[in-house]
Amino acid sequence: MLKENFNDLIAFLVVAQEKSFTRAAAKLGLSQSALSHSMRALEERMGIRLLTRTTRSVSPTEAGERLIERIGPHFQDIENELSSLKDMRDIPAGNIRLTAGEHAVDYVLWPVLRDFMVRWPDINVEVTVDNALMDIVTQRFDAGIRLGEAVAKDMIAIPVSPPMRMVVVGSPAYLRQRGTPVVPADLQQHRCVNMRLPTAGGLLPWEFSRDGKALKVRVEGQLTINALHHRIEAARAGMGLVYIPEDSVAREIANGELVRVLDEWCEPFPGYYLYYPSRRQHTTAFSLFVEAMRLP
Repeated sequence: MLKENFNDLIAFLVVAQEKSFTRAAAKLGLSQSALSHSMRALEERMGIRLLTRTTRSVSPTEAGERLIERIGPHFQDIENELSSLKDMRDIPAGNIRLTAGEHAVDYVLWPVLRDFMVRWPDINVEVTVDNALMDIVTQRFDAGIRLGEAVAKDMIAIPVSPPMRMVVVGSPAYLRQRGTPVVPADLQQHRCVNMRLPTAGGLLPWEFSRDGKALKVRVEGQLTINALHHRIEAARAGMGLVYIPEDSVAREIANGELVRVLDEWCEPFPGYYLYYPSRRQHTTAFSLFVEAMRLP
């Protein structure tokens, strides 16, 4: 019974994580029918439904969420202990699972990974690019990269980027046609490219500050799109103003394709942090990664 439950619980965690029997079956090396049978058998033994299934998706029930919360960290601890055995080898090895937003991956994580993976060829890294604020414990990630304000207080947080600055940019053609905003309130008269927050579901407010005075502005426009490079392309195409990290459009600003506006209202703020649970015992592979991410 213990072995049967153990295997089925592992499968359940993967299904809940992937939210798809197809993807979970591929990850586990099982057929979809075998995986489906395993989940039904687990639910029958426990006498409660753990997954809600539709023709297009699968998601944990309330009981399933509780089970993930209770057992997920324990399975992660087992994986960490098994990985730690590899530390006895001369060459560090193991697996690291990370989650980060699109901009953090492009401008903070990727430059480090390029050298890290060459230096440590036996360390495998899995990166999930997602702008949602995931619970890295229940989702079984080793660490995440987010802005400091989004990191839970019970996490260890290490700064991994210099201070950042958001900017508002538009194409020269757009600004010639629609004029240049002087204060944030002027944005109400402009077309703006919006981004929808994946966690809360609302549109991202444009945040400004000047001389210690903070201000949030809700903007409107014809286009709402989450992908960073598409927002940049929209601005270049003259589709409206875009609120975006300054370093992501540094080249376009330098060559004149995009022009900053409201510059005095865009003050720097603390940048990205690598964060991870404080209670977890970490492998040599993960410790090497943390050191590689630290600011020089």
